[in-house]
Amino acid sequence: MGNLYLVATPIGNLEDISARALRILREVRLIAAEDTRHTRKLLAHYDIHTRLTSYHHHSQANKLAQILSELTEGDVALVSDAGTPALNDPGYELVRAALERGFPVSTIPGPCAPIAALVVSGLPTDQFSYYGYLPHKASERRRLLRDIVAHPQTLIFLETPHRLRAALQDLQDVLGDRQIAIARELTKLHEEVFRGPISAAQAHFTAKDPLGEFTLVIAGSTAKSEPWSEDQLRQALLELLAEGKSSSQIAASLVTPSGWPRRMIYQMTNELKRTTEDGKP
Repeated sequence: MGNLYLVATPIGNLEDISARALRILREVRLIAAEDTRHTRKLLAHYDIHTRLTSYHHHSQANKLAQILSELTEGDVALVSDAGTPALNDPGYELVRAALERGFPVSTIPGPCAPIAALVVSGLPTDQFSYYGYLPHKASERRRLLRDIVAHPQTLIFLETPHRLRAALQDLQDVLGDRQIAIARELTKLHEEVFRGPISAAQAHFTAKDPLGEFTLVIAGSTAKSEPWSEDQLRQALLELLAEGKSSSQIAASLVTPSGWPRRMIYQMTNELKRTTEDGKP
């Protein structure tokens, strides 16, 4: 019975890989890679010739059985395009399937973009929450942020360049002008970490086109957080009303993140309902 190894690979600089990781990649019978073209570059750099197969979101249904079959014959390594596998990729499903069938699963730790960004952010590292990529849709993104606005832990997100500006606007509208660190190209030649309030980040990336993948590290809530403005609350109410939520449901969901009394949220919701209904043809 083989072992499934979760092998962390460099997030940029090819030197950021352990001797143990290189040994495992040489010794296993198969490497399951998120993108075989990307992984071949790493293997070629270190003169490794282990057999490769793809394992990603589009191939996982077909490849899962194949990889499990390979594990019955010997060891298999799972790698992502960069960093630690099973974070923001289908690797966790392979891990779960391997464990259910009794295969040992081992981690070969190493680079991880969220942790790398956290430790250079200058923000508290003792408690943090990682949420992966922010939702694509603005309404879903703001809903998530409203749900966690009162969380005291440092917050970590991933974001793409074409959504960064919209995401920063929503972050400021919902969370307020907190401190943020925005990391890109970590460990690479053009590594950049922007640190400052979210408003300054907006100005920075308005003047400069966002390039590359971004990791956002944001200060958690403090006990002295200011309540939402009336405009912030009204925007949230309109979005939740559009989703068909009742006044009581809306009041219950917004009382903590907004800092407004439940009674006032309930009243404002009913007023918006009447205004909306009166405006219908």
